[in-house]
Amino acid sequence: MNNRITLAAAAICAAFALPAHAAVTADEAAKLKTTLTPLGGEKAGNADGSIPAWDGAGLKGYAGAKVGDIPAAPFADEKPAVQIGAKNAAQYAERLSDGTKALMQKYPDSFRIDVYPTHRTAAAPDYVIANTFANATRCKTKAGGLSVEGCQGGVPFPVPKEGIELYWNYMLRIESEAVEHGFKNIVVSADGSRALATRNDESWNFPYFYKDGSPEKWSGKYFLQRFNTTEPPFKAGESLVIHDSIDASEPRQAWQYLVGQRRVRRAPTVGYDTPDFVASGANYFDEVMGIFGAPDRYDWKLVGKKELYVPYNTNALVTAKVDAAFAKHHLNPDKLRWELHRVWVVEATVAPGKRHAVPKRRYYFDEDSWLLLLADGYDAEGKLWRTTQMLPFAVPAVPAVTVKPAAVFNLQAGTLSAVQFLNEETYRVVARKPESFYTGDAVAADNAR
Repeated sequence: MNNRITLAAAAICAAFALPAHAAVTADEAAKLKTTLTPLGGEKAGNADGSIPAWDGAGLKGYAGAKVGDIPAAPFADEKPAVQIGAKNAAQYAERLSDGTKALMQKYPDSFRIDVYPTHRTAAAPDYVIANTFANATRCKTKAGGLSVEGCQGGVPFPVPKEGIELYWNYMLRIESEAVEHGFKNIVVSADGSRALATRNDESWNFPYFYKDGSPEKWSGKYFLQRFNTTEPPFKAGESLVIHDSIDASEPRQAWQYLVGQRRVRRAPTVGYDTPDFVASGANYFDEVMGIFGAPDRYDWKLVGKKELYVPYNTNALVTAKVDAAFAKHHLNPDKLRWELHRVWVVEATVAPGKRHAVPKRRYYFDEDSWLLLLADGYDAEGKLWRTTQMLPFAVPAVPAVTVKPAAVFNLQAGTLSAVQFLNEETYRVVARKPESFYTGDAVAADNAR
Protein backbone atom coordinates (compact mmCIF):
# COMPACT_ATOMS: atom_id res chain seq x y z
CA MET A 1 0.00 0.00 0.00
CA ASN A 2 2.75 2.44 0.94
CA ASN A 3 4.51 1.74 -2.37
CA ARG A 4 1.30 2.53 -4.28
CA ILE A 5 0.84 5.79 -2.39
CA THR A 6 4.47 6.74 -3.06
CA LEU A 7 4.09 5.98 -6.77
CA ALA A 8 0.86 7.99 -6.98
CA ALA A 9 2.49 10.95 -5.27
CA ALA A 10 5.46 10.71 -7.61
CA ALA A 11 3.15 10.69 -10.63
CA ILE A 12 1.40 13.84 -9.43
CA CYS A 13 4.70 15.57 -8.78
CA ALA A 14 5.94 14.56 -12.23
CA ALA A 15 2.79 15.94 -13.84
CA PHE A 16 3.24 19.30 -12.15
CA ALA A 17 6.87 19.36 -13.24
CA LEU A 18 5.83 19.36 -16.90
CA PRO A 19 6.08 22.77 -18.58
CA ALA A 20 3.00 24.93 -19.03
CA HIS A 21 1.61 25.09 -22.56
CA ALA A 22 2.07 28.59 -23.91
CA ALA A 23 -0.90 30.87 -24.55
CA VAL A 24 -1.41 32.16 -28.10
CA THR A 25 0.39 35.20 -29.41
CA ALA A 26 -1.06 38.71 -29.39
CA ASP A 27 -1.47 38.50 -33.18
CA GLU A 28 -3.49 35.29 -32.89
CA ALA A 29 -5.59 36.76 -30.09
CA ALA A 30 -6.32 39.80 -32.27
CA LYS A 31 -8.34 37.54 -34.57
CA LEU A 32 -11.03 37.59 -31.86
CA LYS A 33 -11.72 41.13 -33.04
CA THR A 34 -11.50 40.44 -36.77
CA THR A 35 -12.09 37.04 -38.40
CA LEU A 36 -13.23 35.25 -35.23
CA THR A 37 -16.19 35.96 -32.99
CA PRO A 38 -15.39 37.35 -29.52
CA LEU A 39 -15.71 33.77 -28.17
CA GLY A 40 -13.59 32.12 -30.88
CA GLY A 41 -15.89 30.84 -33.62
CA GLU A 42 -15.37 31.63 -37.28
CA LYS A 43 -17.34 34.76 -38.21
CA ALA A 44 -17.82 33.65 -41.81
CA GLY A 45 -20.60 31.34 -42.85
CA ASN A 46 -20.00 28.13 -44.77
CA ALA A 47 -19.66 27.75 -48.52
CA ASP A 48 -23.33 27.13 -49.35
CA GLY A 49 -24.74 29.55 -46.79
CA SER A 50 -26.46 26.86 -44.73
CA ILE A 51 -24.39 28.11 -41.78
CA PRO A 52 -24.85 31.88 -41.76
CA ALA A 53 -22.17 34.40 -40.96
CA TRP A 54 -22.09 35.43 -37.30
CA ASP A 55 -23.90 38.74 -36.92
CA GLY A 56 -23.45 39.34 -33.19
CA ALA A 57 -27.18 39.25 -32.48
CA GLY A 58 -26.85 36.44 -29.95
CA LEU A 59 -30.04 36.30 -27.90
CA LYS A 60 -31.30 39.79 -28.66
CA GLY A 61 -35.01 39.69 -29.31
CA TYR A 62 -35.23 36.14 -27.97
CA ALA A 63 -38.87 36.44 -26.96
CA GLY A 64 -41.64 34.11 -25.96
CA ALA A 65 -43.21 32.50 -22.93
CA LYS A 66 -40.78 31.32 -20.26
CA VAL A 67 -40.44 28.39 -17.91
CA GLY A 68 -38.42 29.93 -15.12
CA ASP A 69 -35.65 31.74 -17.00
CA ILE A 70 -35.83 29.51 -20.11
CA PRO A 71 -37.83 30.78 -23.13
CA ALA A 72 -40.17 27.98 -24.12
CA ALA A 73 -40.30 28.08 -27.92
CA PRO A 74 -37.87 30.30 -29.82
CA PHE A 75 -38.26 30.38 -33.61
CA ALA A 76 -41.65 28.71 -33.16
CA ASP A 77 -42.84 29.68 -36.64
CA GLU A 78 -39.98 27.89 -38.44
CA LYS A 79 -40.42 24.57 -40.21
CA PRO A 80 -37.75 21.89 -40.70
CA ALA A 81 -35.63 22.38 -43.80
CA VAL A 82 -35.12 18.62 -44.01
CA GLN A 83 -36.07 15.49 -42.08
CA ILE A 84 -33.44 12.74 -41.94
CA GLY A 85 -34.08 9.14 -40.95
CA ALA A 86 -33.00 5.62 -41.86
CA LYS A 87 -34.34 5.88 -45.42
CA ASN A 88 -32.30 8.94 -46.45
CA ALA A 89 -29.42 8.87 -43.94
CA ALA A 90 -26.88 7.86 -46.61
CA GLN A 91 -27.58 11.11 -48.48
CA TYR A 92 -26.51 13.15 -45.44
CA ALA A 93 -23.94 10.76 -43.94
CA GLU A 94 -21.05 13.26 -43.99
CA ARG A 95 -22.97 15.53 -41.64
CA LEU A 96 -24.12 12.82 -39.22
CA SER A 97 -22.20 11.48 -36.23
CA ASP A 98 -21.75 7.73 -35.75
CA GLY A 99 -24.20 7.81 -32.86
CA THR A 100 -26.89 9.62 -34.82
CA LYS A 101 -26.59 7.14 -37.70
CA ALA A 102 -26.71 4.23 -35.24
CA LEU A 103 -29.96 5.47 -33.70
CA MET A 104 -31.49 5.77 -37.17
CA GLN A 105 -30.50 2.16 -37.87
CA LYS A 106 -31.69 0.89 -34.48
CA TYR A 107 -35.07 2.63 -34.59
CA PRO A 108 -35.74 3.00 -38.34
CA ASP A 109 -39.48 3.52 -37.95
CA SER A 110 -39.37 6.21 -35.28
CA PHE A 111 -36.02 7.98 -34.88
CA ARG A 112 -35.35 10.93 -37.15
CA ILE A 113 -33.83 14.38 -36.90
CA ASP A 114 -35.67 17.52 -37.95
CA VAL A 115 -33.09 20.01 -39.23
CA TYR A 116 -34.09 23.66 -38.88
CA PRO A 117 -32.38 26.83 -40.14
CA THR A 118 -29.16 27.50 -38.24
CA HIS A 119 -29.17 30.28 -35.64
CA ARG A 120 -25.83 31.26 -34.12
CA THR A 121 -27.29 32.30 -30.79
CA ALA A 122 -24.16 31.85 -28.63
CA ALA A 123 -23.81 34.88 -26.38
CA ALA A 124 -22.01 36.13 -23.29
CA PRO A 125 -22.03 39.08 -20.88
CA ASP A 126 -19.61 41.89 -21.70
CA TYR A 127 -17.29 40.98 -18.81
CA VAL A 128 -17.03 37.41 -20.12
CA ILE A 129 -16.13 38.67 -23.60
CA ALA A 130 -13.43 40.91 -22.11
CA ASN A 131 -12.05 38.05 -20.03
CA THR A 132 -12.05 35.73 -23.05
CA PHE A 133 -9.83 38.16 -24.95
CA ALA A 134 -7.49 38.43 -21.95
CA ASN A 135 -7.45 34.65 -21.45
CA ALA A 136 -6.22 34.10 -25.01
CA THR A 137 -2.77 35.43 -24.08
CA ARG A 138 -2.66 34.63 -20.35
CA CYS A 139 -4.35 31.25 -19.88
CA LYS A 140 -2.13 28.16 -20.08
CA THR A 141 -2.40 24.45 -19.41
CA LYS A 142 -0.09 22.92 -16.86
CA ALA A 143 0.48 19.55 -15.15
CA GLY A 144 0.47 17.85 -18.55
CA GLY A 145 -2.89 19.43 -19.38
CA LEU A 146 -4.56 18.29 -16.15
CA SER A 147 -4.79 21.86 -14.85
CA VAL A 148 -4.78 25.46 -16.04
CA GLU A 149 -3.38 28.76 -14.84
CA GLY A 150 -3.91 32.44 -15.62
CA CYS A 151 -7.59 32.00 -16.49
CA GLN A 152 -10.74 33.58 -15.17
CA GLY A 153 -14.27 34.47 -16.16
CA GLY A 154 -14.23 33.68 -19.88
CA VAL A 155 -13.45 31.02 -22.49
CA PRO A 156 -9.96 29.88 -21.45
CA PHE A 157 -8.70 28.89 -24.93
CA PRO A 158 -10.70 30.73 -27.62
CA VAL A 159 -8.00 29.85 -30.19
CA PRO A 160 -7.38 26.18 -29.28
CA LYS A 161 -4.33 24.24 -30.37
CA GLU A 162 -4.75 20.94 -28.47
CA GLY A 163 -7.57 18.58 -27.60
CA ILE A 164 -7.21 19.12 -23.86
CA GLU A 165 -7.93 22.81 -24.40
CA LEU A 166 -11.36 21.90 -25.79
CA TYR A 167 -11.99 19.88 -22.63
CA TRP A 168 -11.20 22.93 -20.50
CA ASN A 169 -13.30 25.22 -22.70
CA TYR A 170 -16.25 22.97 -21.93
CA MET A 171 -15.60 22.50 -18.23
CA LEU A 172 -15.18 26.29 -17.88
CA ARG A 173 -18.13 27.02 -20.19
CA ILE A 174 -20.08 30.24 -19.85
CA GLU A 175 -22.43 30.34 -16.88
CA SER A 176 -23.96 32.92 -14.57
CA GLU A 177 -22.62 33.24 -11.02
CA ALA A 178 -25.28 30.82 -9.76
CA VAL A 179 -28.40 28.90 -10.78
CA GLU A 180 -31.08 26.83 -9.08
CA HIS A 181 -33.33 24.24 -10.66
CA GLY A 182 -35.15 20.99 -10.16
CA PHE A 183 -34.23 18.00 -12.29
CA LYS A 184 -35.36 14.48 -13.07
CA ASN A 185 -33.30 11.45 -13.96
CA ILE A 186 -35.46 9.16 -16.09
CA VAL A 187 -34.56 5.67 -17.32
CA VAL A 188 -36.07 4.19 -20.48
CA SER A 189 -35.77 0.40 -20.66
CA ALA A 190 -35.21 -1.68 -23.79
CA ASP A 191 -38.95 -2.37 -24.03
CA GLY A 192 -39.66 1.36 -24.10
CA SER A 193 -41.05 1.60 -20.56
CA ARG A 194 -40.10 4.77 -18.69
CA ALA A 195 -39.33 5.12 -14.97
CA LEU A 196 -38.32 7.97 -12.70
CA ALA A 197 -34.97 7.18 -11.10
CA THR A 198 -34.87 10.33 -8.94
CA ARG A 199 -36.24 13.84 -8.75
CA ASN A 200 -33.96 16.44 -7.15
CA ASP A 201 -33.59 20.12 -6.20
CA GLU A 202 -30.18 21.50 -7.12
CA SER A 203 -28.10 24.62 -6.49
CA TRP A 204 -24.89 25.63 -8.30
CA ASN A 205 -22.27 28.31 -7.76
CA PHE A 206 -19.77 28.93 -10.58
CA PRO A 207 -16.79 30.65 -8.88
CA TYR A 208 -14.89 30.91 -12.18
CA PHE A 209 -17.56 33.40 -13.34
CA TYR A 210 -17.79 35.57 -10.26
CA LYS A 211 -17.96 39.13 -11.59
CA ASP A 212 -15.52 40.39 -8.95
CA GLY A 213 -13.01 37.63 -9.69
CA SER A 214 -9.53 37.58 -11.18
CA PRO A 215 -6.98 34.86 -11.95
CA GLU A 216 -5.23 35.70 -8.68
CA LYS A 217 -8.41 35.60 -6.56
CA TRP A 218 -9.95 32.49 -8.13
CA SER A 219 -9.74 29.45 -5.83
CA GLY A 220 -9.53 27.06 -8.77
CA LYS A 221 -12.97 25.59 -8.06
CA TYR A 222 -15.30 25.92 -11.02
CA PHE A 223 -18.38 23.92 -9.94
CA LEU A 224 -19.93 24.02 -6.47
CA GLN A 225 -22.95 21.75 -6.58
CA ARG A 226 -25.45 20.62 -3.98
CA PHE A 227 -28.69 18.76 -4.49
CA ASN A 228 -31.37 17.11 -2.41
CA THR A 229 -33.44 14.14 -3.59
CA THR A 230 -37.23 14.46 -3.17
CA GLU A 231 -38.45 11.37 -5.06
CA PRO A 232 -38.92 8.42 -4.93
CA PRO A 233 -39.93 8.25 -1.24
CA PHE A 234 -37.30 5.71 -0.24
CA LYS A 235 -34.53 8.05 -1.45
CA ALA A 236 -36.09 11.33 -0.32
CA GLY A 237 -33.73 13.38 1.82
CA GLU A 238 -30.49 12.08 0.32
CA SER A 239 -28.02 14.84 -0.54
CA LEU A 240 -24.83 15.18 -2.52
CA VAL A 241 -22.27 18.00 -2.51
CA ILE A 242 -19.58 18.20 -5.21
CA HIS A 243 -16.65 20.57 -5.66
CA ASP A 244 -14.82 20.34 -9.00
CA SER A 245 -11.43 22.01 -9.24
CA ILE A 246 -8.41 22.52 -11.47
CA ASP A 247 -6.28 20.94 -8.71
CA ALA A 248 -4.77 17.95 -10.53
CA SER A 249 -4.00 16.18 -7.24
CA GLU A 250 -7.64 16.37 -6.07
CA PRO A 251 -9.89 17.50 -8.92
CA ARG A 252 -13.11 16.43 -7.19
CA GLN A 253 -14.32 16.45 -3.60
CA ALA A 254 -17.71 14.95 -2.84
CA TRP A 255 -19.84 14.37 0.24
CA GLN A 256 -23.03 12.30 0.47
CA TYR A 257 -25.81 12.32 3.06
CA LEU A 258 -27.74 9.06 3.42
CA VAL A 259 -30.97 9.24 5.39
CA GLY A 260 -30.66 5.71 6.77
CA GLN A 261 -27.21 6.42 8.20
CA ARG A 262 -28.10 9.98 9.29
CA ARG A 263 -24.60 11.16 8.59
CA VAL A 264 -22.48 12.79 5.91
CA ARG A 265 -19.60 10.81 4.47
CA ARG A 266 -16.98 11.45 1.84
CA ALA A 267 -17.92 9.99 -1.55
CA PRO A 268 -14.66 9.36 -3.43
CA THR A 269 -16.28 7.06 -6.03
CA VAL A 270 -18.55 9.77 -7.45
CA GLY A 271 -16.76 10.10 -10.76
CA TYR A 272 -15.26 8.43 -13.82
CA ASP A 273 -16.92 5.13 -14.81
CA THR A 274 -18.68 4.49 -11.52
CA PRO A 275 -22.37 3.80 -12.28
CA ASP A 276 -24.39 6.90 -11.41
CA PHE A 277 -26.57 5.98 -8.42
CA VAL A 278 -28.64 9.16 -8.96
CA ALA A 279 -29.80 7.57 -12.25
CA SER A 280 -30.15 4.02 -10.89
CA GLY A 281 -26.77 3.16 -12.43
CA ALA A 282 -28.03 3.64 -16.01
CA ASN A 283 -25.07 5.85 -16.99
CA TYR A 284 -21.57 6.53 -15.72
CA PHE A 285 -20.91 9.53 -13.51
CA ASP A 286 -18.64 11.12 -16.11
CA GLU A 287 -21.49 11.03 -18.65
CA VAL A 288 -23.49 13.55 -16.61
CA MET A 289 -23.69 16.73 -18.75
CA GLY A 290 -21.69 14.81 -21.37
CA ILE A 291 -18.42 15.26 -19.49
CA PHE A 292 -18.35 15.54 -15.72
CA GLY A 293 -15.02 15.25 -13.95
CA ALA A 294 -11.28 15.14 -14.37
CA PRO A 295 -9.52 14.52 -17.72
CA ASP A 296 -6.66 12.37 -16.44
CA ARG A 297 -7.79 8.93 -17.64
CA TYR A 298 -7.67 9.92 -21.31
CA ASP A 299 -5.32 11.34 -23.89
CA TRP A 300 -7.15 14.11 -25.76
CA LYS A 301 -6.50 14.43 -29.50
CA LEU A 302 -7.74 17.39 -31.53
CA VAL A 303 -8.97 15.86 -34.80
CA GLY A 304 -10.17 19.05 -36.47
CA LYS A 305 -13.38 20.85 -37.35
CA LYS A 306 -16.36 19.74 -39.44
CA GLU A 307 -19.95 20.63 -40.26
CA LEU A 308 -22.41 18.43 -38.38
CA TYR A 309 -26.12 18.17 -37.64
CA VAL A 310 -26.41 18.67 -33.88
CA PRO A 311 -29.09 19.45 -31.28
CA TYR A 312 -29.21 23.25 -30.89
CA ASN A 313 -31.62 25.85 -29.49
CA THR A 314 -33.54 22.95 -27.93
CA ASN A 315 -35.70 25.05 -25.60
CA ALA A 316 -38.90 23.48 -26.97
CA LEU A 317 -37.87 20.02 -25.76
CA VAL A 318 -36.24 21.21 -22.52
CA THR A 319 -39.44 23.00 -21.46
CA ALA A 320 -41.97 20.41 -22.71
CA LYS A 321 -44.08 18.25 -20.45
CA VAL A 322 -42.36 14.95 -19.65
CA ASP A 323 -44.74 12.87 -21.77
CA ALA A 324 -44.25 15.23 -24.72
CA ALA A 325 -40.45 15.12 -24.46
CA PHE A 326 -40.15 11.36 -25.00
CA ALA A 327 -41.02 8.90 -27.73
CA LYS A 328 -40.91 5.17 -26.94
CA HIS A 329 -37.17 4.55 -27.17
CA HIS A 330 -35.70 8.04 -27.58
CA LEU A 331 -36.49 11.73 -27.34
CA ASN A 332 -39.50 13.02 -29.26
CA PRO A 333 -38.35 14.06 -32.77
CA ASP A 334 -41.30 16.48 -32.98
CA LYS A 335 -39.83 18.48 -30.09
CA LEU A 336 -36.05 18.15 -30.62
CA ARG A 337 -34.53 20.81 -32.86
CA TRP A 338 -31.37 20.03 -34.85
CA GLU A 339 -29.26 22.55 -36.78
CA LEU A 340 -26.12 22.51 -38.91
CA HIS A 341 -23.12 23.91 -37.02
CA ARG A 342 -19.36 23.73 -37.23
CA VAL A 343 -17.94 21.59 -34.44
CA TRP A 344 -14.51 20.75 -33.12
CA VAL A 345 -13.91 16.99 -33.04
CA VAL A 346 -11.84 15.59 -30.15
CA GLU A 347 -10.97 11.93 -29.60
CA ALA A 348 -10.29 10.74 -26.07
CA THR A 349 -8.48 7.40 -25.72
CA VAL A 350 -7.46 5.75 -22.47
CA ALA A 351 -4.05 7.02 -21.40
CA PRO A 352 -1.13 4.62 -20.79
CA GLY A 353 -1.39 3.07 -17.34
CA LYS A 354 -5.03 4.12 -16.94
CA ARG A 355 -8.30 2.24 -17.26
CA HIS A 356 -11.88 3.15 -18.11
CA ALA A 357 -14.96 1.13 -19.03
CA VAL A 358 -15.25 3.22 -22.23
CA PRO A 359 -11.77 3.07 -23.78
CA LYS A 360 -12.47 5.53 -26.59
CA ARG A 361 -14.78 8.50 -26.92
CA ARG A 362 -15.38 11.03 -29.65
CA TYR A 363 -16.66 14.46 -28.61
CA TYR A 364 -18.22 17.18 -30.75
CA PHE A 365 -17.90 20.74 -29.40
CA ASP A 366 -19.74 23.77 -30.80
CA GLU A 367 -17.33 26.36 -32.25
CA ASP A 368 -19.48 29.29 -31.07
CA SER A 369 -20.34 28.38 -27.48
CA TRP A 370 -17.77 25.61 -26.78
CA LEU A 371 -20.63 23.43 -25.54
CA LEU A 372 -20.48 19.69 -25.98
CA LEU A 373 -23.30 18.74 -28.36
CA LEU A 374 -22.78 15.03 -29.11
CA ALA A 375 -20.53 12.26 -27.77
CA ASP A 376 -19.92 8.70 -28.94
CA GLY A 377 -18.35 5.94 -26.84
CA TYR A 378 -16.66 2.83 -28.23
CA ASP A 379 -15.91 -0.51 -26.54
CA ALA A 380 -12.59 -2.35 -26.35
CA GLU A 381 -13.17 -3.86 -29.81
CA GLY A 382 -13.75 -0.42 -31.33
CA LYS A 383 -17.49 -1.00 -31.71
CA LEU A 384 -19.86 1.89 -31.06
CA TRP A 385 -21.46 1.26 -27.68
CA ARG A 386 -22.87 4.51 -26.32
CA THR A 387 -24.00 7.83 -27.70
CA THR A 388 -25.01 11.01 -25.90
CA GLN A 389 -27.19 13.87 -27.11
CA MET A 390 -26.78 17.15 -25.24
CA LEU A 391 -29.63 19.66 -25.21
CA PRO A 392 -28.23 23.22 -25.41
CA PHE A 393 -30.81 25.83 -24.48
CA ALA A 394 -30.80 29.61 -24.47
CA VAL A 395 -30.95 31.61 -21.23
CA PRO A 396 -31.25 35.33 -22.02
CA ALA A 397 -30.96 36.16 -18.30
CA VAL A 398 -27.22 35.32 -18.44
CA PRO A 399 -27.13 35.80 -21.55
CA ALA A 400 -25.75 32.48 -22.81
CA VAL A 401 -26.56 29.18 -24.39
CA THR A 402 -25.90 26.49 -21.82
CA VAL A 403 -26.52 22.79 -21.12
CA LYS A 404 -27.63 20.52 -18.32
CA PRO A 405 -29.71 17.62 -19.75
CA ALA A 406 -27.89 14.68 -21.35
CA ALA A 407 -29.60 11.79 -23.12
CA VAL A 408 -27.24 8.80 -22.76
CA PHE A 409 -28.06 5.86 -25.04
CA ASN A 410 -26.61 2.41 -24.42
CA LEU A 411 -26.91 1.10 -27.97
CA GLN A 412 -26.05 -2.47 -27.10
CA ALA A 413 -28.56 -2.72 -24.22
CA GLY A 414 -31.18 -0.57 -25.95
CA THR A 415 -31.63 1.72 -22.94
CA LEU A 416 -31.76 5.49 -22.48
CA SER A 417 -30.71 7.41 -19.38
CA ALA A 418 -32.15 10.94 -19.37
CA VAL A 419 -29.87 12.80 -16.96
CA GLN A 420 -30.70 16.13 -15.32
CA PHE A 421 -33.81 16.71 -17.41
CA LEU A 422 -35.55 20.00 -16.65
CA ASN A 423 -39.02 19.10 -17.92
CA GLU A 424 -41.79 20.32 -15.61
CA GLU A 425 -39.13 21.98 -13.44
CA THR A 426 -38.07 25.60 -12.92
CA TYR A 427 -34.61 26.89 -13.85
CA ARG A 428 -33.54 30.27 -12.48
CA VAL A 429 -30.47 32.46 -12.58
CA VAL A 430 -29.98 33.58 -8.96
CA ALA A 431 -27.57 35.40 -6.68
CA ARG A 432 -24.69 33.23 -5.56
CA LYS A 433 -24.92 31.57 -2.17
CA PRO A 434 -22.18 31.70 0.48
CA GLU A 435 -19.71 28.96 -0.33
CA SER A 436 -20.29 27.55 3.17
CA PHE A 437 -23.66 26.34 1.78
CA TYR A 438 -21.75 23.87 -0.40
CA THR A 439 -20.22 21.81 2.41
CA GLY A 440 -20.89 18.48 4.03
CA ASP A 441 -21.27 20.27 7.37
CA ALA A 442 -24.06 22.45 5.96
CA VAL A 443 -25.89 19.37 4.66
CA ALA A 444 -25.54 17.65 8.04
CA ALA A 445 -26.79 20.74 9.89
CA ASP A 446 -29.81 21.11 7.61
CA ASN A 447 -30.78 17.46 8.03
CA ALA A 448 -30.37 17.65 11.82
CA ARG A 449 -33.08 20.30 12.05
